[in-house]
Amino acid sequence: MRGCGSQSLCRLGAEVNKISLLLVDDHAVVRAGYRQLISASERIHVVGESETAEKACQSYLELKPDVIVMDLSLPGMSGLEAIRRITTRSPDAAIMAFTIHDELIYLKRALEAGAKGYLTKSCDPRLLLEGIEQLALGRQFIEPVMAGKLQQTKVLTEAGGKKDMDELSPREFDVYCLLVKGQTSQQISESLSLSQKTIANYATQIKVKLGVKTIAEMVHLSR
Repeated sequence: MRGCGSQSLCRLGAEVNKISLLLVDDHAVVRAGYRQLISASERIHVVGESETAEKACQSYLELKPDVIVMDLSLPGMSGLEAIRRITTRSPDAAIMAFTIHDELIYLKRALEAGAKGYLTKSCDPRLLLEGIEQLALGRQFIEPVMAGKLQQTKVLTEAGGKKDMDELSPREFDVYCLLVKGQTSQQISESLSLSQKTIANYATQIKVKLGVKTIAEMVHLSR
């Protein structure tokens, strides 16, 4: 059997056969932790990193990775918006939402945006590797605990349970998330590139749909 012409060509050939992965998280230390975990797999190769949603959209177009691991809480444009933009252009994009949020509404919104998978950062680390491989095969992968919550909610909804935040449009939900994080209308305006008047209108619509009168009541609903 003939060997590779050079070590660099051998490494290149091995990487071509691996699952190419783009990591998106605004914390360099967190991305380093992902890399350390992923290095244990012989099937996954990190081809790029992004610290913002805007950069993630651009990196996806340039790198065309097999899988993207996307944080949802990013500075500026949210991870949800990045998922929507990427999947609108490339419906088959395999995106794993990887987030601190274990509330069901975030899972629903991620799937609606086009994510193929959902994991919380408190899950067993081995699930991240398994999830990446499943998405690369064209399958959906949701953390078992979250999948159980989703199924339970479907049963309740069919039985006549209320929709709560399901009533919010994608943009209203983006504004809602920033409001409950304590951001001011000016900060939200800058993050979403919308006027403060538009943000105020969204805030009013959100309160009406959720049946609340104050931001404090919004925060309570998010728990």
